[in-house]
Order: sequence, then C-alpha cells, then structure tokens
Amino acid sequence: RPRMSTRAQGRSAILEKFGGAATGPAPHLKRAGGTAGVKAMLLEWCRARTRGYQHVDVQNFSGSWGSGLAFCALLHSFFPDAFEYGSLEPGARRHNFALAFATAKERAGCAPLLEVEDMVRLPVPDAKCVYTYLQELYRCLVAKGLVKTKK
Repeated sequence: RPRMSTRAQGRSAILEKFGGAATGPAPHLKRAGGTAGVKAMLLEWCRARTRGYQHVDVQNFSGSWGSGLAFCALLHSFFPDAFEYGSLEPGARRHNFALAFATAKERAGCAPLLEVEDMVRLPVPDAKCVYTYLQELYRCLVAKGLVKTKK
C-alpha cells in the first residue's frame, strides 16, 4: 500500500474532523476547463456578489480576502439584516473574520473550516484555504435555496 504524503494526511485529518466532505467542485459550477474553470467561475460569483461594497475588490483568493471585509460583504449580500456592513473597518481584521464566520455558520449552516486566529496571523490568507471555504459556503447557500443554479 503506498504511503500517503503529508499533504494527503492533513487533508484526511480535516475530512475526518468535519465528517467527510462533498466530492468534486461546488454544485453546478462544473464546466469544461476543469479546476481552473471552476475557480474562475467561483471568483466571478464572489466578485459579482461583493461589487459596490466599500473596501472590497475581489481579484483573487488570497490578498482580496485579507481584511475580512470581502467575507463580510459576501455574507451581507445574502443576509443584510445580520449586521451593519457600513460600520465595519478594514483594520479590524479579527472582528471582521469572526463576524463573517459566525454569520456563515448561523445563517448559512457553513462549517467553520477557517479559524479567525489563523486568518489574522497571516498578512495574506492562503488561497487554497479561502477557495475551499468559499466552495463550502457556496454549497451551503445552494442547499438553502439562496443561490439559484442552472439545472
């Protein structure tokens, strides 16, 4: 039996912690072009949902999410009564991440795949972690009927 890489072991540990994971990309994001196409579509979806929010300019899955405001804007676009977006500040990273992740868990039922402490420790969030979290958030919003998808 081949040995698992450290990366594969880490992924297995995460999947075990959260009771397994959905397989494949987020629902209805499958298109020709494989992973790159799915990533581009998810990024464009995030960009469209956060357009017009102050201090948010989604261009990638790393630096664009560094202040926590992009997460807040994305969630606010679905749950505008959850919090007052206009009162948030880019420098209050810990507060922004905590607010976004708590709102995602409470309102969308999204598993807390990212930790606030990990996000504030890094000046630029890890793109793979952000991408994975956004896929899960998308899945949860689809499951709640908040994102309309083409059959």
